[in-house]
Parts: sequence; structure tokens; C-alpha cells
Amino acid sequence: MNSLITSLPIKIQAPDPLIEHRDKLMLIGSCFSEHMGKRLADAKFDVLENPHGILFNPLSVCHSISQYIHNAQAEDSRFAYLNETWNHWDFHSRFSALEKEHAATLMSDSIRLGHDFLQQADWLMITLGSAFQYFLKEGAVPVANCHRAPGQLFDKKLLSIEAISTALQETIEALHSFNPKLKIIFTISPVRHVRDGVVENNRSKARLIEAVHAMTDLFPHCFYFPAYELLIDVLRDYRYYDIDLVHPNFAATQVVWDQFTAHFFSVICRKTAEDMQALSTARHHKVRFSETQAYTRFKDNFYAKVMDYEQQYPYINFGEEKEYFKPE
Repeated sequence: MNSLITSLPIKIQAPDPLIEHRDKLMLIGSCFSEHMGKRLADAKFDVLENPHGILFNPLSVCHSISQYIHNAQAEDSRFAYLNETWNHWDFHSRFSALEKEHAATLMSDSIRLGHDFLQQADWLMITLGSAFQYFLKEGAVPVANCHRAPGQLFDKKLLSIEAISTALQETIEALHSFNPKLKIIFTISPVRHVRDGVVENNRSKARLIEAVHAMTDLFPHCFYFPAYELLIDVLRDYRYYDIDLVHPNFAATQVVWDQFTAHFFSVICRKTAEDMQALSTARHHKVRFSETQAYTRFKDNFYAKVMDYEQQYPYINFGEEKEYFKPE
């Protein structure tokens, strides 16, 4: 057991089947999903994360998944011109642009990418961050991102467990029709939304947890990974948070990653992921003296490993690593 973890027992139910390194994984949801996505990508998994950008609430997550399933274009009526840029109420601000046509193209391309990947994916990890939902007052339409628009444009509501459960159930059923082999992993983000208020954040997380467990009870291909509980109940110390006392720090995300790989990866997958992580670390190693013999030996050693890995794992693209480590 990792020395950072307290003796408080926590039961983590492993899925059946376990994740294999050949599997394709799509991640959708809060910023915590991007932490996990980066680690999976560093371990050379075939990963796609957040084609809509970061999403926090379940209605926005479900709406984005519906767009991927139907390969639907971004709704034109949902564009908004704010602060000299074109934005969309369903998308993160990383899709905003000076020209509306450019923004629409970025969104359409990302939806198409999500559609194609989700159709072939083995796993979908959904990380929900908050049960608070913003609605445009005009039309009572839910929004995924407020884009720093004036607050008087929105109503803020705490979604009921029933509303969250209904949206999730409809989405899971649509996903099963679209891709019958897809397995779903739910997590609740351990990032606390303290701007909503401490009590309000706990009410929000509780509703998400209850709704998600209703889904794992209802659908045998849905599973729960307790990232939230690992941070809040097992680590339960501000040492594991960044300076804002809200976001988990590196030590915390490392513990969560270790527990995820220990319970959700097969034995062979864990070994492969460890090898690929070491390779990624070497690939991004910052070198001060590239002319030294030591650096030449370093590159030669990893080039030989890459060539060996290419034979062992023909489904992994090692093009970048081969180019980086190739002998001069």
C-alpha cells in the first residue's frame, strides 16, 4: 500500500473485464478527467479526451455524447458574440474564435473526431464535477460554459437526483445502441467547487454520487472508480492539494492513478503501461549537454528499447520516439 494512504479501508470494485493496453479509451468531463487522460496518453494508450473541452455538469456531458452519437453539428442558434470573440454555449472556450466560421469548423471537426472514436472505443470514462447547472434565462436552455458573460443572463439551479439519473440513463441506453461493446467508468471529480459554497458543494457531489451509483446498479457494463473518496476520505489532508486548496496536487493524482491501475488494469496492461511511462519520461527528459557520450549512450539505449517494443506491441505507434532517439 502506498505510504501516503491512511489505514482507512476503501473497497474498490474491479471491472470485469479489466482494461487492456490495446483498448481505446475516451474521457469526458471535468478537468480531473484531463489529468487522467494525460497519464493514459503518456502510457501510450489510444486516448481521446474531451472533444467539447472541459465539461462539469451531467446535462452538458450527456448533450455532448448525444452529439457524438449522431455526428450532429454545433447548433447555430447557440453561438454568442462576447468580448470580441464567437463562443458557443455547448463548448469550452478553447473553441472560441474571432470568426464565427472558424469556431464552427473547429467544433464540427471535434464532433466528427468524437463520433469516429466513440464508435470504436472500448471504454468511456465520465468524470462529473458539479450538479449545479446554468440556464440561459431566455429559453431556459442549459449551458456548458458561461464564457464570462454577464451573470444576469443566467439562472443557476442545483439539479435533482432524478433529473441527473434520467439524463444519464437515456445517454447510457443510446451509447449501448451506438456501440454495444462500450464499457463505462464513472468518477466524481475530487476538485471541490467552493465558489458554490462548502455546503452547496457537498450537496452537489452527493447528488452526483447517488445518481451514478443508480446507474452502476442498473447497468452491468457501468462501473465506479472512487477518485473522490480517495481524496476526501482516504488522503483527507490539505498536503494533497495545490495552493488554492481546491485542486489535487501531483502527489494526490499519483495516488489516484496508482489505485486506478491496480484495480482497473490487467497485470499485463500494468506492466506495459509502466514500460511506456518510462519511455515517455525519457522522451521528455531535458538535456543540457547533448554532445556528451553519456547522452549518446542514453539515446542508443532507448532506441534499442523502442525497436524491441515495436515488435512486442505492433498496435502502438512509436514514430515520434524512433525519430527522437535514432542514432545521429
